[in-house]
Amino acid sequence: MYKNLFIGLMGLFLLGSCGQSAHSHDEHDHEGHSHETESHTHEGHDHDSHSHEGHNHETDGHNHEAEAHSHEADEHNHETDGHNHGGSDEIILPPAKAQAAGVKVATLTPTTFHAVIHTSGQVLAAQGEESTVVAPMAGVVSFKNRLTEGMSVSKGAALLTLSARNMAEGDPVEKARINYETARLALERAERLVKEQIISRKAYEEARQTYENARIAYEGVGGKLTETGQAQGNRRSEQGGQQVTAPLAGYVKSLLVNEGDYVEVGQPLASITQNRKLFLRADVSENYYRLLSTLRTAHFRPAADPQTYALNELNGRLLSYGKAAGTGSHYLPVTFEFDNRGDIMPGAFSEVWLISSPIEGALTLPKTALVEEQGSYFVFIQLDEEGYRKQLVTTGADDGRMIQILSGVEAGQRIVVEGAQQVKLASASNAIPAHSHEH
Repeated sequence: MYKNLFIGLMGLFLLGSCGQSAHSHDEHDHEGHSHETESHTHEGHDHDSHSHEGHNHETDGHNHEAEAHSHEADEHNHETDGHNHGGSDEIILPPAKAQAAGVKVATLTPTTFHAVIHTSGQVLAAQGEESTVVAPMAGVVSFKNRLTEGMSVSKGAALLTLSARNMAEGDPVEKARINYETARLALERAERLVKEQIISRKAYEEARQTYENARIAYEGVGGKLTETGQAQGNRRSEQGGQQVTAPLAGYVKSLLVNEGDYVEVGQPLASITQNRKLFLRADVSENYYRLLSTLRTAHFRPAADPQTYALNELNGRLLSYGKAAGTGSHYLPVTFEFDNRGDIMPGAFSEVWLISSPIEGALTLPKTALVEEQGSYFVFIQLDEEGYRKQLVTTGADDGRMIQILSGVEAGQRIVVEGAQQVKLASASNAIPAHSHEH
């Protein structure tokens, strides 16, 4: 009886052990996701477990290979991406579109620059090249042929007419002509009488003095005499009054009176300039007094004029510079003379760059090469035929045309010198698409 009970308990124990092994075997099958192992259960539980673990490692290896392949694909895509965009800081601009946008590139080369004094000044008419027209008589102004500032005039051309016809004092030109004719006739009579000794020599001299005074007065108000001394009124306008003419050929710089104004004798009416020679006067702080002796030339840009002029291109020369500041002023005048070969208006206030001692081996770029962003300056470096990169630079002095680059770029690099704004806009707005390859 006890023997049968012991055999029954051992049978139950073996059945429990087999169930746990089968359950373990099922777990291994589930974890390995293998269906082939079901046909190999006769190999034993340990062998099956080992077999499944090996299969899982192979499967894991396969997964690792797939992941490696995926990484290679990612790297390939990244390389393709880099080829498309050249990196996040590169701008792709095809040559055809760069040319259409006016982009020009130059190699950065060390050159001779100069120390610069940046100040302000004014363009003035040179002495002897400008004349002021004044009123020869009192009267009312009437312009001739709609005289305007900037108009070209020839020497002796009629500018305006002064008339006093309807005034209580009468026309001064007519009055002067009558006085002159009366004095002339009196002198002719005195010449006959003095020969016959009817009048004294003193009376004759008085008549002659009266005549000279009348002649001077008549000519002073614009009268004109014939060779025989007869007064003629061919300088008078058809409407009456006295014509005022240009004393020299040139341009009307300014009109100092308006139509219908009443003017007195000697009052300025207009200014005529020949504009052949001009002065540039710069006002320099007395802090730069020691540098004034090193000045050679200057660049300047008149107000409302986009062009910067170089005096060495206009036959300019330094005339003088102040040795002492004026009363109540802390500025010293520096004066240049130059030919007016452009449309430079005398009197225009200007921005001035005074060129001083040389700086050898400087890196310089045209001011058109720089773009400004929030107070910082950038240039665009050409990397290859179609690739550009924006580069922050530190700037030094500028002479109105060129600007010194202290850091950020190196000699030999190719820099965009024209069309930098177009490259910036193309980069910001993606207006010019990037170059790409399909694989």
